[in-house]
Amino acid sequence: MIKPQSYWGTVGKRLRKNKTAVGGGIILLIFIICTLAAPVLAPYPYSQMNFQDRMLGPSTAHLLGTDEYGRDIFSRILYGGRISLLTGLVTVACASVIGTTLGVISGYYRKIDIYIMQVMDILLCLPALLLAIVIIAILGPGLTHAMLAIVIGVIPLYVRVVRASVLSIREKEYVEAVRALGISDFKILVRHILPNVSSPIIVLSTLMFGSSILAASALSFLGLGAQPPTPEWGAMVYVGKAYLSKAWWMSLFPGLAIMLVVLSFNLLGDGLRDALDPKLARK
Repeated sequence: MIKPQSYWGTVGKRLRKNKTAVGGGIILLIFIICTLAAPVLAPYPYSQMNFQDRMLGPSTAHLLGTDEYGRDIFSRILYGGRISLLTGLVTVACASVIGTTLGVISGYYRKIDIYIMQVMDILLCLPALLLAIVIIAILGPGLTHAMLAIVIGVIPLYVRVVRASVLSIREKEYVEAVRALGISDFKILVRHILPNVSSPIIVLSTLMFGSSILAASALSFLGLGAQPPTPEWGAMVYVGKAYLSKAWWMSLFPGLAIMLVVLSFNLLGDGLRDALDPKLARK
């Protein structure tokens, strides 16, 4: 007797058939491995200065060249990947937890819905970059404050997506049945509603991961996020723009790292969206 494949097993099988998603996953896996193995792969300490080797082009001694202080750019990109990936992880984790909680409450309890959504609509009306600049202007520049600004800007997206899913699920027959049995709202939300809104949350989190890294890099480029000499990719691009005519590699290679990581998350997110599509699951 053939054992029926589980839902997540089917999703994984469908995802593996998506070549673009697999390609994005491979690129992302390479970056994760390289950043974790930075102490082994980095040929020099990322903060080591050597003024005799200032602004040297890519060579066998320095694969991606050196910066204005003679620091090895390849080493700084490896260690900077830790900061950028951790920034994306922390911001998405915080935004997803807070946004999912507010979205579930808003969709299930209609009396509270109007108040939560009014606040979310106000946040959505403000341009994300302008909102981040205002928050950082109040709190001061820094990577932690930039992450907080990104979280505040991303939360409304989670709230709207989760709320829309909960509004449709709360009217299902099985939810009304367990509610008629006298089961508490907390158990209904945890056991019957949250598992059914996990798919859109996973897809949104994957896409927001890349967007959060890009936003943090943009804020660092504007001088509002990570501050030099922190080897954050956006900050490296910001410093290198002053030397574009003399040392183009200082901005090019960190910019390529940002582009590839964001691209990998977008490809993986698109593949997950297709794999988790209920219409495809019924075929």
